[in-house]
Amino acid sequence: MSVVIKNFTVATTGKGTYEITDKIEALLRESKIENGVVTVFAQHTSCSLIVMENADPTARRDLEEFFDRLVPENADYFEHDSEGSDDMPSHIRMVLTRSSEAIPVADGRMQLGTWQGIFLFEHRRASHRRKIVVTIIGE
Repeated sequence: MSVVIKNFTVATTGKGTYEITDKIEALLRESKIENGVVTVFAQHTSCSLIVMENADPTARRDLEEFFDRLVPENADYFEHDSEGSDDMPSHIRMVLTRSSEAIPVADGRMQLGTWQGIFLFEHRRASHRRKIVVTIIGE
């Protein structure tokens, strides 16, 4: 059994989805692990990780619009706004999604479906450098 832990950074330009599947696949290839699991974790409370359709960008735009409507900025009932009007909504959006994803690995490949990709879901309007930790466990 082997454990490989790698880190990388995603530079965002504001709210939206940023595909990171290729980066994780490259780290998996470097690990030489053929069978096991890869876990991806975002070290932040205002962005999240999602497995989402990667073929049609309108699916991701619809998701982003849905979250904008579900958790609007400038809601008068939010107290926490120390970093701006998108601060508390970004935390809620993260809680409603996830800060990590676990994907099985077989024959050296993540077992994602045909149209699935792994995305960092940025919930803040400003640019950020998001830290991602990838843990690959297996043999």
